[in-house]
Parts: sequence; C-alpha cells; structure tokens
Amino acid sequence: MKRRISLGRRRFLLRAAQLSSVFLLAGCDSLSRKPWFENFLSSAEGITRRVQRLITPRKAMAREYTEADLSPIFPVNGTENPDTEEYLALAQNHFADWQLEIAGLVEQPARFSLDALRQLPSRTQITRHDCVEGWSAIGKWKGVPLHILLEKVRPLPPARYVVFHAADPDDTGDYYYESIDFEDAYHPQTILAYDLNDQPLPIGNGAPLRLRVERQLGYKMAKYIMRIELVDRLETIAGGKGGYWEDQGYEWYAGI
Repeated sequence: MKRRISLGRRRFLLRAAQLSSVFLLAGCDSLSRKPWFENFLSSAEGITRRVQRLITPRKAMAREYTEADLSPIFPVNGTENPDTEEYLALAQNHFADWQLEIAGLVEQPARFSLDALRQLPSRTQITRHDCVEGWSAIGKWKGVPLHILLEKVRPLPPARYVVFHAADPDDTGDYYYESIDFEDAYHPQTILAYDLNDQPLPIGNGAPLRLRVERQLGYKMAKYIMRIELVDRLETIAGGKGGYWEDQGYEWYAGI
C-alpha cells in the first residue's frame, strides 16, 4: 500500500509540474521572449525529462483500457480538415493515392501506401488521450508500430530524432510538424494509427495517419502525417524547437 501511494504521489507531482509549465507559458508571452527566461525553461524541461525517466522505466507502458471504457465520442481538436489542394484531392479519393515518405538520415528511403501499411504487422491499443485544453478521452487505436518502419529504412548512426511533417498549414503558411526521440520512437505503444474505434481514421481525427505516442500529452500526436524525416538535431527544422506548439513556447518533452 505504501508503495502505491508513493508512486501515485510522484505521478501527481510530475503531472502538476508539467501542466503548470504549459499554463505559465500560455500566460506569460512577454517573459517567454526573454533569452534568460527561455534558458530557464529549457533547463527546467531537461530536469523534468530526467525525473520522468528515473521514475518510469524506458519500456514502461501507458495504461490500456477495455472496450467498456471507450468514450462515446472522441473529440476533434485543432485542424478539422486541411484545406490544401493536395490534401483535398487525396481525401476525395479516400487516400488511395496517398503515400507516406520516410527519408533523411536513413540507409533506405522508402514510400508506403495506406494499403501497404495495413499489410504490415499492427498493434491495437485502447488508451487515454490527455489534452492540455483540459479534456481527456479514451479511444481504440490500430496502426503499424513505428519501430517496424524504422527497421525497414535503417536509420544511420547520427540520427537521433524522428520528425513528422503534416498536411495542415498554420496561419503563416508553414506546415504543422512534431518530433520525438528514438527512445519514444521504439516504444512498443508508439504507433502510426490508421483506425479509430474499428473504423478508418476520420478526417477530423487525422486521416489517413496520425501519431500515437501514448506516454506524452496530446499535442505531441501529430495528425495528417505526410512525411517522416530522421535528423541528428532539431534546430534546422522549421522553428527549431521540435514542433509547431513547441515553437509557440510549449515544452518539447510532454511525458505524463
């Protein structure tokens, strides 16, 4: 009993620290632009990540639920339907012409159609999605484990991060992107999901493919994935912070 209370308290304190950082960033825009404050936040994030990995072993699994726990509706948030000409054409044809490109620091760049991904070994998991907006939902996800695709393209030794480039542009015309490191990329629950609740992934939830990295908060789970790039550092990608929301001030590591 004492061990259970101790672990629960640790998880609560860790979660509170992470969420408070997000809300601090959301409310202190003027501070977030000051170099000394950015350095302070980067240092705190590094501590959070190290504490998380001390408390939770590398292969620890996020909790999985039963079908009785499924939420009646899995909410749609963020972009609901990318309105680019390319994406609309792909969606009109039910993504029959869509292909996932994997390139960057790999020995064997590759492209996979949606049908090809469905032919690969899959994983199904029922997990809870926690959003920084304050809501949670439980969904049943099916997709190809990311490590299977990485094994096919064979990452080069310098590669350290996996970057996901999406189909939805922001207000400035830049495209949404997100990234994780190899520690999360090879986790067994990190999948590229093409089904939600036993149905093809709806457009509002990220069709044809979205990332599920179950030990992190929802904003890490990029929707509308078009291309995956393996890199040795994040500074040269888009805003240089590792993701669209990270470029706005959110933490790069959002473990829960």
